[in-house]
Amino acid sequence: MILPLIGLALGILLGLFFPFNVPVVYSAYLSVAILAALDSVFGGIRASLENSFESDIFITGFFGNAILAASLAYMGDRLGVPIYLAAVVVFGTRLFQNFAVIRRHLFNIRRESTK
Repeated sequence: MILPLIGLALGILLGLFFPFNVPVVYSAYLSVAILAALDSVFGGIRASLENSFESDIFITGFFGNAILAASLAYMGDRLGVPIYLAAVVVFGTRLFQNFAVIRRHLFNIRRESTK
């Protein structure tokens, strides 16, 4: 569980201390890639709570999802079809589902520790 949290904290700190501007042309690609990466982080936290976390699966999923999402957004942009919206919906839905499962796990852990 600690690896995804360390990666998230490191990314936030790097973004705060080394700010950079993303050209508007690339903003849709970057936003979809970040959403995909966040989905992987929440999936990693969920897998850790379910005792099924594997670091190689997490790392390949993290980069693979981000690259795939950005590539789909790029292809959709080239075709004139806003495919990135589909990626936003899918990854957004998965993010909320993973968050709900994580929340339930944490509440169950807390309930068991207070008994």
